[in-house]
Amino acid sequence: MSSAFPMIQNLSQNLPRQLPEEVIQSLIDTPHVRIERIISHGHSSPPGFWYDQTRAEFVVVLSGAAHIKIEAHPELLVLQPGDCLTLLPHQRHRVEWTDPEQPTVWLAVHFDQPQSPLPT
Repeated sequence: MSSAFPMIQNLSQNLPRQLPEEVIQSLIDTPHVRIERIISHGHSSPPGFWYDQTRAEFVVVLSGAAHIKIEAHPELLVLQPGDCLTLLPHQRHRVEWTDPEQPTVWLAVHFDQPQSPLPT
């Protein structure tokens, strides 16, 4: 019998004060799913850089704000606290802007896409 107790974590606490680079913290990492807390503070993707991931990604902004550009979508997506977005595998995207006045805290879930449609 394990004596380990569930540990409560607060994704809005213990935010670094100085962020020379975006911080990506792995919370869960298994062969089929990875969950990360990402902390941005005025960060954006480098010029000309596009994320092109092999897994789907569900992302929610917990605090702060961000602008996301999806290559095949003409409009910039503006995310505020509580807004979420699902990106398909190989859906090229980039972070155009994150709030420079406060940390933007994201929860990102990377997961394998089912090979066939899920039953309805």
